Amino acid sequence: SDELYHERLPNLCGGINAKARSCCTTDTIYRKLPICKWLPKYKPRYLLDDIVAGLTVGLTAVAQGIAYGAVAGVPSVYGLYSSFMGSFTYIFFGTCKDITVGPTAIISMMVHPHINGNPDLAVLLCFLSGCVILLLGLLNLGVLMRFISMPVTTGFTLAAALTVGSGQINNLFGIQSNSNEFLKSWINLFGHITETRRNDAILGWCTLIFLLFMRKLKDVNCGFHLLNRYLSLCRNVLAVLFGILLCYLLSRGDNEMPFRISGEITAGLPPVRVPPFETQDVDGEPMNFGEMVSTLGGSIASIALLSILEAVAIAKSFCAYDCCSQHSNLSNYSFFFVTAKGKIVDASQEMVALGCCNVFSSFFSSMPITGSFARSAVNNASGVQTPLGGAVTGILILMTLAFLTPTFAYIPKATLAAIIISAMLFMVEYDKIAEIWRAKKRDMLPFVATALSCLFWSLEYGMLVGIVINALFILKKSMTPQFQLETQKHNGIELCLAELKGSVDYTAAEYLKTTIVTHVTEQTGNGNVSVVVIKGAEINSIDATVAATIVSLHEDLKVLQCDLLCWNWNLAAAGVVCRLHKKSRSMFKFTKSFAEFIETIPAAHGGSRRVSHIACDLSQ
Repeated sequence: SDELYHERLPNLCGGINAKARSCCTTDTIYRKLPICKWLPKYKPRYLLDDIVAGLTVGLTAVAQGIAYGAVAGVPSVYGLYSSFMGSFTYIFFGTCKDITVGPTAIISMMVHPHINGNPDLAVLLCFLSGCVILLLGLLNLGVLMRFISMPVTTGFTLAAALTVGSGQINNLFGIQSNSNEFLKSWINLFGHITETRRNDAILGWCTLIFLLFMRKLKDVNCGFHLLNRYLSLCRNVLAVLFGILLCYLLSRGDNEMPFRISGEITAGLPPVRVPPFETQDVDGEPMNFGEMVSTLGGSIASIALLSILEAVAIAKSFCAYDCCSQHSNLSNYSFFFVTAKGKIVDASQEMVALGCCNVFSSFFSSMPITGSFARSAVNNASGVQTPLGGAVTGILILMTLAFLTPTFAYIPKATLAAIIISAMLFMVEYDKIAEIWRAKKRDMLPFVATALSCLFWSLEYGMLVGIVINALFILKKSMTPQFQLETQKHNGIELCLAELKGSVDYTAAEYLKTTIVTHVTEQTGNGNVSVVVIKGAEINSIDATVAATIVSLHEDLKVLQCDLLCWNWNLAAAGVVCRLHKKSRSMFKFTKSFAEFIETIPAAHGGSRRVSHIACDLSQ
C-alpha cells in the first residue's frame, strides 16, 4: 500500500550534486577538450600525414569557399573568410579527426534567401546559430537528432543537391540569373537559352567532364596509383587553376573577358571584430539588432539544426578519433552513437565543437559553417591521423587571403558552377533511397514528402514536413498499443482477459476503453461476461489520463453488470490509479499464479465451457 499511494520522485538534489562532482573530473576535461587526450599521445610520424592531408583539404577548401560564397549571395571572399577559423577551433573541441568545418553547399543555399545579399546579416546569422548550437550542446540535447529519421535526411539531401545544382545551371551556360531556386532556375534557363555564351558553355561542360573523369582516376589500376589518387583529390584546384590561366591568357584587358568571371576579390585578411548588431538594408536605411533578427527569422533555428545534422552525419560515416577513454563510463554521455567503424562519438560534444566554431568564426566575418562531406572525405582519403591537419588547412587559407586573392578575380563562373554541380551529383544518397524502398515502402512517404516540400517550398519547411509525418506515424502507433482480448470460462465464471504490454499513454486511453466495452457488449448475446481482467505485469507506465479512463471503465462495466479487476499490475502503474481514486484499490489483485487469482473471484453460475479468442495485432 505504501508503494501504491506514495509516488517515487527523482532525487533532484542528489542528481545535481552528482552532476556537479562529475564536472570536476579528469574524464570530463577529456570529453570537453578532446585535445587534452590525443595531443600528449601525438607521434612524430603523424606529422607528415597531417601536413599532406591538411594541404590537400586546404586547396579544395579554397576552391569551394569561393564557390559557396557566391551560392550564399555574398562576395566570394566571405567564403574564404568562413574557411579557416573553424579548422583551428575544431582542433580543440572536435572528436572526429576526419571532419573539416567550413562553408557547405546546403548551408550556403539556406543562407541566401534570408540575407538579401547583406554580408552583415550572414555574419550575425553565423553568430546566432552558433550560440543556439552551443547552448544545445551544453544542455546535452544531442538526443534531439534521434527525431530526424533516415528517410527525412535522405529526402532533404536529395532536394538540397538538386536545388544547389540547379542554381548553378545558368552559370554553366553563361546565362544571367537572379534566382538560385530550383524551379525558377530552370524556367530562366529555358526562357533565355538563346542567350547562351559559347565560351562559358564550352568551358563549363569541359570542366564538368574533367572533374568527373578525375574523380574516377584514383580507381584506375596502374603503376602510378599514389600519384593518381592525389591528382584525383586535387581535381577542384586543378580546375580552378586551369580556368584562371585560360581566362587570363584569352583576356583583352579588364573590359573584355572571354568568360563571365567572379569579379574582384578583396585582398588581405579579414578584420577581427565583434559580429555586427546593426547594419543597413538594401535601401540604405539603418537596421537595429531586433530588425536584423526579424529579417533572419526562423533561419537561425533551421540553419543550426541542419548544421548539427550534417556534422553528426559525417561523424557517423567516418571513423571518429577515440574520444572516449577505455575506462570511460558511457552514462556520462547524454547521447552517443557508434560510428560505422565501431567508435563511440558524443553527439552533444560535437554540437559544442560546432557551436564554438561558428561563434569564433563570426568574429572573422564568417557566414554559417558546418562539417563538409566532400572535404571530410578528402581528409580521410588523404590519410589524416589527428585533428591537427585542420591547422595546416587554416594556415593555407590564411596565406591565400594574404597573397593570392587578386588572382582569383579571374575565376570563370562556369568553372565554379561545374565544381558545385559535380559535388552535388555525388551528394545524393542513391543507395539509401534503394534501401528505403526495399526495407519498408511506407517510409517512402516521408522521403518523398520531404524531397518535394524542399524542392517546391523551402529547405527549412521541407525538413519540418518530413519530421511531422514521421511524428504522425509515432502518434498513430501510440494510439493503438499492444493489446489482446480473450474470453474464457473458469470455475463457472465467464471472464474477459485483456493483456496490455509496454507503456500506455493518454493517446491510447479512449481506444482501450472503447475496445473493452465493445467486446463485452458483443459477448452479451452469447453468454454474459461477468468479469473483465486486465493483466498488467508488463505495463511499464501509464499517465493520469489512462488512470482516469480505467476508473471510468470500471463504472461503465458496472452498468453492464460486469466487474473490472487488475491482476499483478506493475506497482508504478497501479499506483497512478490508486492515487487518483483511492477506492480503486479494490480492483487490484496480486497473486503468485493465475489459478490463485481465479480462486479469489466468487463462484458464479455458468454454462458449458466456451473459449472465444480475439487477437488485435496493433503493432503495425
